[in-house]
Amino acid sequence: MAIQQTLSIIKPDAVAKNVIGDIIRRFEENGLSVVAARMMHLSAEQAGGFYAVHKERPFYKDLCAFMSSGPVLVMALEGKNAVALNRQLMGATNPKEAEEGTIRADHADSIDANAVHGSDSEENAAIEIAYFFNSLDVNSRS
Repeated sequence: MAIQQTLSIIKPDAVAKNVIGDIIRRFEENGLSVVAARMMHLSAEQAGGFYAVHKERPFYKDLCAFMSSGPVLVMALEGKNAVALNRQLMGATNPKEAEEGTIRADHADSIDANAVHGSDSEENAAIEIAYFFNSLDVNSRS
């Protein structure tokens, strides 16, 4: 199993619920380490740039509005097969379909307000991490 890095964003709904600590605990207890972190309030333009891949999709404007509606915690995580492990811990995008005990099953309200974002591939993880952090901000712990 390869050591990888992936991006995680604790979204405005989960930040507002004050469940940041529980989410980070789940990552750490399952072998992921936080190697960079930044609390920020995304502008609509920053959210739009991050989610540009979805620009032609019908949910794009609502997604950007949601992601810029309050503070988020952006993190780079590192560990064995970090991309897949993070996605497993998050659970299905729709919290009603998420397995019991996953972050979304426990903390998400809807398919839109679904608590967390996670990179979907190692290639996208590198792009997404670079969107928020420069190389000096990311401190490998492996």
